[in-house]
Parts: sequence; structure tokens; C-alpha cells
Amino acid sequence: MLSCKTKNEREKNDLELIKEISLKSKQKNWYRMITMMLKLKWITMNHKKVLRLMNKYNLLAKIRRKNPYKQIMKANQEHITTENKLNREFSWIGPLKKLWTDITYIRFKWKWIYLSIIKDIITAEILASKISDNLSLWIVHETLRKLKERYADWKLNEALLHSDQWFHCTHPSFWICIKELGCIQSMSRKWNCIDNSPTESFFWHLKDEIDISDCNNIQEVEKNI
Repeated sequence: MLSCKTKNEREKNDLELIKEISLKSKQKNWYRMITMMLKLKWITMNHKKVLRLMNKYNLLAKIRRKNPYKQIMKANQEHITTENKLNREFSWIGPLKKLWTDITYIRFKWKWIYLSIIKDIITAEILASKISDNLSLWIVHETLRKLKERYADWKLNEALLHSDQWFHCTHPSFWICIKELGCIQSMSRKWNCIDNSPTESFFWHLKDEIDISDCNNIQEVEKNI
């Protein structure tokens, strides 16, 4: 049986490894990410152990703020949803066949700014994006416009465009834009965002990697991103 001293030394060594990765990741202490980074260094450590040590030594993971745009969605007769046609089917069928759109928030100085993207689920490429300092419908319209401009010579007919049931995507003006593109609209069921995991993962890594502390305005932030 291991002595208490040996156990304490091992725990201390494990804690140092966790702290080292935490500092390199800008102290964004998500225990699953730290477990993954340990594996990349060929260090095997159970995620439950990582979580236990982080809790014990007050290296708690930061709780993500809820997306504010979801708070503005209201029950309204003109806002309706469509069925989930994606249904977690991510198999390869070629580019520009299954697209995903979403909005995330990013902290910039004293305020929040918002990033709207359209991602190809199959190729993982970001096809179009737009940044705004507000959550008006303009941000999604501009993202769709940029998609249309970029792929004017490509066939977007019958491409599946999937989203959450958030305000912008249930608005009639959004349906009109989708129809003009020739896309088919698909939506996740309420409180069920498993289909959204590819884009949520992208946002998670984006926020972990970008550094906009030296940016002076929203244009510089957009260029940086």
C-alpha cells in the first residue's frame, strides 16, 4: 500500500501539471479540456481526478454565460419553427449540402459583441461570418448575403441550413432569405442542442484562442477573428 507521503507527492505532481496547462490556456479552467491536453502530452489522468483536484484546490471551471440572444425570443404568432431535418446526420455527402448557422457573444472591453456564422457541417469550413454590436436581424441578413455573394456560381439549391429555435431564425424575413438562396430550413428541438455540437465546439475553441485585447474598435476585432 502506498504511504500517505507518496500519495501526497503524487497529488502535488498532478496538481502542478494541471496548473501548467491552466496557465497556458489563459486560465480557462474546463476540466475536460485540461484532461484532453494532458492526453496530448501522453499523460493519462482520469477526468474525474482532474475535476476532484480542481475542486479541492479552488481551480474551478468558469461557468459559461447564457447566450443573451436566446433571452429575447418571444412567443409570437409570426415566429414559427420547422422540423429537425438534420437529425444528427453528419455523414459525408459533399460540400455545401449541410450548413449550420448560429450566433455567439464575445466580450470586448466594456461591452458584448456578437458573431454570426454559417458553417459547412461536412467540411467544417466557415463559409460566411459577420460581427455586430447588437442583436438585430441585420446580423443574420448580412451573414446570408455574404454566403450568397461568395457562392453565387455554386448551387445552394436544396442545401440544408440548420439552426436553433432562436428569434432570428424564426422570423419571416429569415425565411424569405432562405427561400431566395434555395436552401431547406431545419431546426433543433427546443432544449435539445445535440445537432448544434459542431458549431458550439468551434465557438468554444475560438474564444479560447483569440486575443482581442489590443483591438480598438469592432472592425479590428472582425479582422482579428
